[in-house]
Amino acid sequence: MTLTIIISGMPGSGKTTLANDLAKRYGLEIFTGSDVFKGMAREQGYDPDKIGWWESEEGFEFLAKRHENPKFDKEVDRVVMDVAKKGGVVITSWTMPYLGAPGIKIFLNASQEERAKRVVGRDGIDYEDALQHIKKRDEENRRLYKNLYGFTLGQDLDIFDIIVDTDGMTPEQVDDIVAKQIDKMVK
Repeated sequence: MTLTIIISGMPGSGKTTLANDLAKRYGLEIFTGSDVFKGMAREQGYDPDKIGWWESEEGFEFLAKRHENPKFDKEVDRVVMDVAKKGGVVITSWTMPYLGAPGIKIFLNASQEERAKRVVGRDGIDYEDALQHIKKRDEENRRLYKNLYGFTLGQDLDIFDIIVDTDGMTPEQVDDIVAKQIDKMVK
């Protein structure tokens, strides 16, 4: 069996950190849907490589374009699904668990306040701005995926194999909890 691990969670929940840790632990590649989105954003003339870009006005403008034209998300989902089917990878994706991609599906839960603190540390922006951006992104992303696929991101969790509330936890603690559960599942 070729291992595929899919990590989902709202912005700032720790997806990328966990993906990096699990990829090292299990000798897997990493693939993120956001990298594909960034490529599309570059094609549209944006600069998504700036720190905090997703929380910027430009990032929200790109999100609005995605609302207007579902081709962006459908194309990203097609590419990511192909990667998931090949296996040997850790994927961060909001949609793959809901679209039936093969693999172990993990959801990282964290409060908006905790995620805002992480964004402050990651992107160096003001806490109140980070919290406002987190709330706006949550709302916009939930609306986008509800309209596009019919699921409520961050709320419809029954499809996940592992759910971890990461509030107050270190990345090492999250990694430990998840790895123990993965090890039980693959044995």
